[in-house]
Amino acid sequence: MSKQKPGTAGLATDWDQVAGWYDQLVGEEGSEYHRKVVLPGVLRLLNPQAGQSVIDVACGQGVLCRLLQKSGVQTMGVDAAADLIEAARQRGPASIRYQLGDARELSGVPVGAFDAAACVLAIQNIHPIGGVFSAVARVLKPMGRWVVIMMHPCFRSPKETSWGWDEANKMQYRRVDRYLIPRKSPIVTHPGKAPGQYTWTFHRPIESYVKAMRQAGLLVDAMEEWASHKTSTSGPRAHAENVARKEIPMFLAIRGIKVTGLAEAALSEPAEEFEKDA
Repeated sequence: MSKQKPGTAGLATDWDQVAGWYDQLVGEEGSEYHRKVVLPGVLRLLNPQAGQSVIDVACGQGVLCRLLQKSGVQTMGVDAAADLIEAARQRGPASIRYQLGDARELSGVPVGAFDAAACVLAIQNIHPIGGVFSAVARVLKPMGRWVVIMMHPCFRSPKETSWGWDEANKMQYRRVDRYLIPRKSPIVTHPGKAPGQYTWTFHRPIESYVKAMRQAGLLVDAMEEWASHKTSTSGPRAHAENVARKEIPMFLAIRGIKVTGLAEAALSEPAEEFEKDA
């Protein structure tokens, strides 16, 4: 996750203080949602080829990095939480490069070295996001791919959306109380045990992400909405729950392509390979 600079944003949003909780929650291969929905979708949108290079922004304990590395992809992960970076390094392999750093700057990351980049379920915990998109554009090669996955801003905003039940029509629905106005919300990580331990999540409408793409010189060429993989098998509301689950997406995926610098790239020397800067 990104770390806020003192005096600029005022909020610490890296997950260092809850790194143990997050590591236990996600695990070495990702949560059930990671394995069943998110990671397969990320790999399909990234479409990484063996020998290419991919950077995972706000990489956490390296779940995506390890998955990419197994496919023969040169991988680098960046995160602001030192404990999560340490957990990623301990899990290995040593061929994956992990770096402690701010997702909004990517300081020290080679310019124009990566074929693709990803940010998986972390962008909603970073503020502001403009720097993330511009930093990623800087480290991508021309026509490089940038895939961002988030909880769906329309239907999964904490405290402002919820499930409801229409008894008359025997229908489950998703209630949305607020959407357009950006806001931040504290997320307690240990309810009932450590109420003072929390992280921040930042709600933004979809247009904010599209605008950030455009301002960074990234062309949105794909947007997908992913539903939960789970299925209710028993109970009087099972059918209604399954219909609602399939109709109301849980995740939003956006892919951007770096289109700035194409003319310059055609006239310049090729960017140095990732391994040379590692």
